[in-house]
Amino acid sequence: MVVCVDSRFFFFNFWKIIQKNSNFIFFFFFLINAIITVSRSTEDSSELFCTSSHGCAISRDKLHSNKDTVFFRDGVRRIDFVLSYVDDKDGEKKQERRREFEANLEKAGLELETEDKSDSKDQKTYFLKIHAPWDVLATYADVLKIKVPFKESDIPHGQDVPLEWLSHPFRLPDHVMHPQPDYFTYPFDKTKTDFFLINLLLMNGDVFYILARCPYYKEGRKDRGKTGIKRLLSNGTYTAAFPLHDCRYWKKARNAECESERYNLYEHWARFLCFYKEQPLNLIRKYYGEKIGIYFAWLGFYTEMLFFAAVMGLICFTYGVLSYDDNISSQEICHPKIGGRIVMCPLCDKKCPFWKLNSTCLSSWQSHLFDNEGTVFFAIFMGIWVTLFLEFWKRRQARLEYEWDLVDFEEEQQQLQIRPEFEIRCTNRRLNKITKEMEPYLPVTSKCARFCLSAATVIFWISLIVACIIGVIAYRLAVYAAFASIIKDPMRKIQLVGRFITPQLATSVTASCINFVIIMILNFFYERVAIWITDLEIPKTHLEYENRLTMKMFLFQFVNYYSSCFYVAFFKGKFVGYPGDYSYMFGNWSNLRNEECDPGGCLIELTTQLVIVMTGKQLCGNIQEALLPLIRNWWSGRRGRHNPENHYSRWEQDHVLQNFSQLGLFYEYLEMVVQFGFITLFVASFPLAPLLALFNNILEIRVDAWKFTTQFKRPMASKARNIGAWQEILNAVAILSVVTNAFIMAFTSDMIPRMVYLYAYSKESSMRGYVNNSLSIYDISQIPERNMPEDNWFDNATSTCRYRDYRYPPGHQREYTHTMQFWHILAAKMAFIIIMEHVVFVVKFFVAWMIPDVPSDVKARIKRERYLIQEYLHNYEVEQLKLQLSASFITEPQSEMTLTPDKHEVLSECL
Repeated sequence: MVVCVDSRFFFFNFWKIIQKNSNFIFFFFFLINAIITVSRSTEDSSELFCTSSHGCAISRDKLHSNKDTVFFRDGVRRIDFVLSYVDDKDGEKKQERRREFEANLEKAGLELETEDKSDSKDQKTYFLKIHAPWDVLATYADVLKIKVPFKESDIPHGQDVPLEWLSHPFRLPDHVMHPQPDYFTYPFDKTKTDFFLINLLLMNGDVFYILARCPYYKEGRKDRGKTGIKRLLSNGTYTAAFPLHDCRYWKKARNAECESERYNLYEHWARFLCFYKEQPLNLIRKYYGEKIGIYFAWLGFYTEMLFFAAVMGLICFTYGVLSYDDNISSQEICHPKIGGRIVMCPLCDKKCPFWKLNSTCLSSWQSHLFDNEGTVFFAIFMGIWVTLFLEFWKRRQARLEYEWDLVDFEEEQQQLQIRPEFEIRCTNRRLNKITKEMEPYLPVTSKCARFCLSAATVIFWISLIVACIIGVIAYRLAVYAAFASIIKDPMRKIQLVGRFITPQLATSVTASCINFVIIMILNFFYERVAIWITDLEIPKTHLEYENRLTMKMFLFQFVNYYSSCFYVAFFKGKFVGYPGDYSYMFGNWSNLRNEECDPGGCLIELTTQLVIVMTGKQLCGNIQEALLPLIRNWWSGRRGRHNPENHYSRWEQDHVLQNFSQLGLFYEYLEMVVQFGFITLFVASFPLAPLLALFNNILEIRVDAWKFTTQFKRPMASKARNIGAWQEILNAVAILSVVTNAFIMAFTSDMIPRMVYLYAYSKESSMRGYVNNSLSIYDISQIPERNMPEDNWFDNATSTCRYRDYRYPPGHQREYTHTMQFWHILAAKMAFIIIMEHVVFVVKFFVAWMIPDVPSDVKARIKRERYLIQEYLHNYEVEQLKLQLSASFITEPQSEMTLTPDKHEVLSECL
């Protein structure tokens, strides 16, 4: 069949070449390439390739000619795990470790087969193939109480949905969405093997469980440090340990009856042209495990919910664009007879001249795009959206827990998945009051010492971030004077650096870029420090390890990424002072005067900061995830598709792929949660943030899928009931976002001062005169020498300058003190914060109360399934007892039979 397909392809292209009158040389090379392709296909066409189960068989006669298989040389035993190693200078010690380790693996019941280095492509790598027989799988399934199917589920799943045909373009084929039927499951019991569907007992996780706890010391010597494959990987005894992919990602398995799950994942999930399609979550879970499946389920749901936030943000931005020409404040600033006649006080000492208000015409228009009446509505909407997102995700997560059989998993994970590192490094033992067995533990004194060291390290690095932020602020103060000094002529109509960039904007952009670089550098070092101090704490379980690392990393990332935005939003321009009494960053002795906001408002600077940091992080992340693997492949010379199957074995193909580390998903979650913070904490300053996040996430899903299917070794499947500590972090960010957005609208935006002027001080009930009302007056002759420009210029007809504040003018009995309007505005800001927070929180809690965490149909199914499990188990026990009684009844003597008539019927009746 393969030959026929390739032949048709050859003749079709041959005819196209003749039609196009291609030159003879091109035709000749094409002919040679086609002949080689057909010959390779002919060699492999008779071989059957199958990886879906232990029971699949392949052609043994031609097994030697095809290495692209997941079976031992006998063609029957499936390869469950592969270890690789090379001979090097320290070979004797490593050989001894390998001998002891492999001997202990065989004692544990595993079957091994070694591929010599002469058979590998690089002629130096050995491959140890591991197979777990059924008895070993059953034993460890019994020990770990792994749930195994015993009957196909008869509970109906789908319900007819109105207008379901509208979703057909977004659907995937049914065999991809539902790769296997739904089953009733029950913890495995080796004594009841006939109760379970044994052919579905596929648990490669058991193999890694054995590898992680198998010692490599000699018999009779107890050295607990010499235990587990992780230790052997770290000391170089083995170079890699991984399960095999089931096939090549661009080519199906040869046997049509066998599954090609990797190929299906690549074709229907990892390709970017499938971006509008649903994700095959059940197939992802089946191939990679529940932990990776729950990540992609969460990422997909988050992206779907972002669509609604992006639409609303786009509407808000569109409103700002459409009301562009109706912005009276910007019209007054740009008007030559209003803004052109207002002389503003210098924004820095010595280097900054007096300037005209109309020089900020462009920035005032830009600020209106984001600082308008629609922004308030959008901030309230996002406070409600984040609640809906979290509540609906809980429901989606509960449904997945049921469908993926994870309802009772958390207790098992806590009790059974103890980290091998904890068992090895904790030499103290104590009696477990529940199991009555001796178990390792960490003394309280050691825990306290390790915790104190860990906390001190985290505090030190957070302090380092704060120091860097202070350094960036000092840079902003110093460089602004440098930008301002470029232009000395105060009579220019528009004061510019370049053509459209004001000194404030140039300072903000360069400082944001420098801050972003510092963020990335600190991230690079802190990631390693966080892993080191978490290892130092020796957490007991994998879940505890991940939760501790999660809290450390997010706390650091929170301060690292958001501190600059918090500074611009809540501190910049708030402690400036006024001409004659300016505030300085390090006291009056320094020349670093606290910076003022852009004349267009502080919100536009917060928008600039948010856009640079958020988009910069997303671009760097996508480049790192997508381009670096391609560059690495090109540099290493790996050309997977050009290696013939009969010369390049399946384990060699997977060996050259990248390792998927235990913390691989951690960084994926961290990236998305940091993005979640950007689109919720500061979304009032940039309504288009959800739209940018939506585009990024559509790409992120396909990039991650592409990495998993093409670039990574197949990760060890592991279970996870939920997204772990990230759920609590998202809840905390959601609550904090309500507060930050309320403060942004009150103190960073100019909305409240405008509203107070409109309803309390405007004589025409319009915004006309607002610009003049919002600027205070200062007598130029009273400006101290240290604050005056070097070019001591001011218009002879102008004896005063203006500045942003609400203070009494010179000559007033309370000159330069705050006016009553200032206190009215401050009271309005506080009232707005209280009202907005209470309204949003009330709606949030009401919505959370209205939406149950677990859907009612899922609750009903869980109860139904538990009832059916008990019924089937009871019937099984009854049948087994009947068989035992029948056997004993047949073997009893005749005399006893007369003494106990209908014995088994009576007992069966009682049962």
